Amino acid sequence: MRARQLEVFIAVMRAGTVTAAARMLNISQPALSQLLLHAEDELGFTLFERVKGRLRPTPEAIEIFPDAERLSAGLEGLRRKTTDLRLGRAGLVRVAASPPPAMAILPRAFTKFRAQHPNILLRSNSAPIAAIIDMLRAGDASLGVAMDDRLPPDIEAEVIGSVGFACLLPAGHALRRKTELTLADLVGEELISYRGNTRPADELAHAARAQGVTLSLSLEIDVSISAAGFVQAGMGIALVDALLPWHQFAGLAVRPLANGPEFPVALLTSRTRALSRADEMMRDEIRAACSTVLDEHRAKA
Repeated sequence: MRARQLEVFIAVMRAGTVTAAARMLNISQPALSQLLLHAEDELGFTLFERVKGRLRPTPEAIEIFPDAERLSAGLEGLRRKTTDLRLGRAGLVRVAASPPPAMAILPRAFTKFRAQHPNILLRSNSAPIAAIIDMLRAGDASLGVAMDDRLPPDIEAEVIGSVGFACLLPAGHALRRKTELTLADLVGEELISYRGNTRPADELAHAARAQGVTLSLSLEIDVSISAAGFVQAGMGIALVDALLPWHQFAGLAVRPLANGPEFPVALLTSRTRALSRADEMMRDEIRAACSTVLDEHRAKA
């Protein structure tokens, strides 16, 4: 199946009709139908059955559709890269980060980098760690920043700092009178924190056992930033990373968790892909920005 035929197949699968698919691709219906017929001829089997004006995918079409989407995504990535090269964007730096470092560290790093290298294109993606790993492997990101260093062997993790936990309190909560909180203070409270089998959840569970404290969550989250809305709605206290700039969120009182665990801030790269000079310069800025941000956290504490 050729690239254009692949594009037509995916469009018809998504749209369900020739008319809608042709509109999506901005081509005529006869041209699309002809491309589809050529694809079926080359494959040697039918992709769609014509039923009352609609196209019903055959079992063969349904089976190959996921692979077709993956191939299409790869081709689109190739198109973006060739466009970057054609437009002279050889100095493209791609960084993928989980939400806390994306909000707390990357703005500072990008600002310093931009001041020194105004002609280099920057691209930022905020993503969970599994997606960051996939992007590093595929070359869709050169650098990653995440709050975990327990990674597959093909991903190098350089720990550039560590961060503790913060407690987010809703308006009117009695614990707001305290300047810092401990795990013992949170016993019996409605708690919002990370789902199990994540690095921060593991660290909290280990610390709770060490301190003889039993905590019970009423709401599990997968990314810390999602806790803000729940706390603002009065659903409980959030136990989350201290890296995000929580003071920017209205209606929250932020208190440090005393004697709590810490987990790493790691700079990630692929062991199988070399960094460009621009990537190396951005890596230096991320290291410096992380150090500055964490120093500011310690000074406030």
